[in-house]
Amino acid sequence: MKSASRALSGLTPRAREIVRAARELLEKEGPGALSMRRLGERVGMRAPSIYEHFRDKQALVAALISVGFEEQADLFDRAAESADPLQALATAYRDFARRQPHMYRLLTEQPLRRDLLVPGVEEAAALPLLRAVGGDVERARAVWAFAHGMVILELNRRFPPGADLDQTWRTGIGAFVRPDGAAKVTRRRS
Repeated sequence: MKSASRALSGLTPRAREIVRAARELLEKEGPGALSMRRLGERVGMRAPSIYEHFRDKQALVAALISVGFEEQADLFDRAAESADPLQALATAYRDFARRQPHMYRLLTEQPLRRDLLVPGVEEAAALPLLRAVGGDVERARAVWAFAHGMVILELNRRFPPGADLDQTWRTGIGAFVRPDGAAKVTRRRS
């Protein structure tokens, strides 16, 4: 986690310490390890004292998700500068999930409490993809759905042994690209 996280800038130093401890637990043991008791032990405070910094566990999880979206936004912005932004974004998305599977699952496997997120972090993570497909929201959602499905199947080891997943990724993302190399953009009919 970056020390100068914009997603955490509105928190007190102690709240940032709690989020860092939560991130460490998440990365080592997964979302199930995120108990207030365990966090309190890690930061040297009683579990009820955490509620002085976060109104409830959902608020703490939302802070972690905000950090995750911020990290994705930074990665995706850099990837989108590529000559083949759609393929580069898919690679960055896959790499993020494979390097941080617990964070990825936290970001994607539960209803998202947008009202608790740092404003703008989800949109910032989505913007590079939206730009790569020429602003077509539905196409961006389709690309994201493909990428998410591939990542989850890969993380869950659902592909047969020996499957060439790199080729599967290239083929899948290629379905969203026009023959001239630009991202396909569909127009809505009036």
